[in-house]
Amino acid sequence: MNLTELGYLGIDASRVDDWRAYATQFLGMQAVDLGAGHLALRMDERAHRLLVSPSSHDGKAFFGFEVRDAAALAQACAELADAGVDVHPADGAQKALRHVADMAWFRDPDGNRLELFHGAWAGEGPLQPGRPIGGFRTGALGMGHVVLTTPRFEPMQRFYRETLGFRLSDYVGSPFRGAFLHVNPRHHSLALIEATGAGLHHVMVEYDFLDDVGRLYDIALREPERVAVTLGRHSNDHMLSFYSRTPGGFMIETGWAGRLIDAAWQPQELYGPSIWGHERHWLPPEARRQARELVDAAARRGVLEAVPVIDSPAFDLAGIGR
Repeated sequence: MNLTELGYLGIDASRVDDWRAYATQFLGMQAVDLGAGHLALRMDERAHRLLVSPSSHDGKAFFGFEVRDAAALAQACAELADAGVDVHPADGAQKALRHVADMAWFRDPDGNRLELFHGAWAGEGPLQPGRPIGGFRTGALGMGHVVLTTPRFEPMQRFYRETLGFRLSDYVGSPFRGAFLHVNPRHHSLALIEATGAGLHHVMVEYDFLDDVGRLYDIALREPERVAVTLGRHSNDHMLSFYSRTPGGFMIETGWAGRLIDAAWQPQELYGPSIWGHERHWLPPEARRQARELVDAAARRGVLEAVPVIDSPAFDLAGIGR
């Protein structure tokens, strides 16, 4: 099976207007009303990357992973059926709401609804951000990544790696057990973290410009309780980021300059989740102490990671070599 990217995310919301304000005024996305209370959130040329739907509860609804074309979708559905997975074709209303040519859905071992699709529609005109930003890093890398918590770590890892074809980027054994998985050069499009309950830990979206992350952090610091994880840099994808609380009960990580990997990449065990920063004030005291020891150890070793030159308008290479 050959998934190409994390294409979209579905969100259930008891207060859709809270998501409209958070996504446009805070993150800088474009909101488009779809009728019947549904809200499309644009990050690029596509009709949407997040779909917010009215509900009696708040949280994740589904995750959409893209395949190349109709033949790839048919092949993926056949492979899932052969593996004993119950696959459901989408009806016309579901496909229209998601703005795709075709789609089918099924569930992972934790019951998360996953959708495979092809033929994403373009939005009307170029992106009109909710406030001035330089844009999001999407394209062939997809919309970003999602991190799921699971009490069924081994069955979930087998399902995503063996059934869906995700490839292991790296893993961590302490202070939690986790696996980071990729389907394209983005370091990970999905990660699994062992926990007592199943859920959506966070979603990551990446900006083209460092200034947009810094400016967003300025905005967040003015809003009490908005910052869930402070500014820091991850040890695996080298993303410089912070996390904010959303109206949906999960977090969104907003980052810049994430690492890209290729087919020659070899998985490695991480010494900890972050090189520096990423303070989680809501952790129990002992867990906070352990996290602090890990970043302090990285500092004592003098860990430094270069920022990659990426295909982005944020990098001005015109003067190189002159």
